[in-house]
Amino acid sequence: MRPIRHSASAVAALILLAAPLAARAQDAARTVAGGGISVPGWTGTIDAREAAAGQVLSNAKFVAEGNGFHVTTGPAVTYWNPANRAAGDYTVKATFTEPKYMALNTHPHPYGIVIGGNDLGTDQQSYLYCAAYGNGNFIVRGFGPAPFQVNGPRGEANAAVHKAAAPGEPVTQEIAVTVSGDRVNCAINGTVVGSYAKSDLVTAGKLKSTDGVYGLRFAHNTEAMVSGLTVTRPVTK
Repeated sequence: MRPIRHSASAVAALILLAAPLAARAQDAARTVAGGGISVPGWTGTIDAREAAAGQVLSNAKFVAEGNGFHVTTGPAVTYWNPANRAAGDYTVKATFTEPKYMALNTHPHPYGIVIGGNDLGTDQQSYLYCAAYGNGNFIVRGFGPAPFQVNGPRGEANAAVHKAAAPGEPVTQEIAVTVSGDRVNCAINGTVVGSYAKSDLVTAGKLKSTDGVYGLRFAHNTEAMVSGLTVTRPVTK
């Protein structure tokens, strides 16, 4: 009888572990009313898996708001303006405000900065992004052209990343990605949360270069305002 009890316990444990995974699987990308891109010069692309599920770029919404942007997804999207390019040593930063944490999803979804964009919108695109979640986690990933992970499938926690007080409450993150010498750093709210060797990123199957277009990355079913998107470069004497 003891083996039977152990088997039942194991099955119960597997069911409990599978429950959150099932919840994530059911969190399909929605369609945003009045979607599309209405900011001159900007364009975007949705992830291949979103396209395979029948999603299109116009199912997410990218509009100007104040001196920045208001983004509502829909499918997971990368947005960029081809005129926004950075090379050599530089920092790209912006502030992201999620007005109502998890208002459009059943679990935290990230948003952040894109750098090193090359061949964007094609099947050979490559870029890197650092993004924050409203639960205190951050994630660094890229496409080269297939997706690749830098700090794990779900990212990692860091005390510098702000946490929303509760679902429906606002949360703000300042995100900056810096290329300096042989390092690529991601800083959130003024603290470097991840530092990576450029040689580990610019390699076969990953980035073509850290030089390229910079922009914004949003997971599916996410809403945030973006302000202060800027690029700065070291002052040379």
